[in-house]
Amino acid sequence: MKHLLDRTDELILAALKANARISHAELSAKVNLSRNAVRVRIERLERESFIKAYTIITGDGGISQHVTTALIFVYRHDRMRGGDVIQALRKIPEVVTCDVMTGDFDLLVRVESSEADRITQIWHLIAKMPGVRDTLTSFALSSVIRK
Repeated sequence: MKHLLDRTDELILAALKANARISHAELSAKVNLSRNAVRVRIERLERESFIKAYTIITGDGGISQHVTTALIFVYRHDRMRGGDVIQALRKIPEVVTCDVMTGDFDLLVRVESSEADRITQIWHLIAKMPGVRDTLTSFALSSVIRK
């Protein structure tokens, strides 16, 4: 049986989002529970898929590395039977998100790369995929909120 999130669960999730390496001792002080109670709650949150994964966002070691972000809006020939396009997009490492959309566009694909030429290659690859009718690409000028 899935539990509903209470305020303490929400505080734990917020703290883990801010720092996934926070110790159980530090976290227990923030939410006023014992370390063991925090550990049990985290295990439950993982079991019930409130926490699906832990991830590492690699840094640049102090060297500024510019990442170019492009949003590619994809029109498919057939919205209902266009799963092959999504499967192909999953195989491209630079594709960081793919959302199925309502309205004019079928898919919104976010691509990130340190090389703008690579984004151009990916755009050409997507445009040539069977099932893709058309694309529209926009480059992000800057990222002001990133969570």
